[in-house]
Amino acid sequence: MPPIRVGFTASRRVGNAVRRNRIRRRLKAAVGEVLAVHAKPDRDYVVIGRAATFKRPYSALLKDLETALKRVGAYMKTDEAIVCDSAVGEARQ
Repeated sequence: MPPIRVGFTASRRVGNAVRRNRIRRRLKAAVGEVLAVHAKPDRDYVVIGRAATFKRPYSALLKDLETALKRVGAYMKTDEAIVCDSAVGEARQ
């Protein structure tokens, strides 16, 4: 099974380099929790950091990612999801 590929971006409008990197780090952590479990494989995902991401509660970021997956039709329920162990690169159920 091919891995899920994710790209991250935050434009200069959201703040200086420190702020942009913090936004990307928060999104990467949230993506690691949500997409690893709920995202459909064989797709590429792009996560865009907005200014509000900086202060948004982490639990809200997780819900936002789940909602986004549902809106684009890429959400899998936990019982039908295949969890990918990123360190090994092998899929397990």
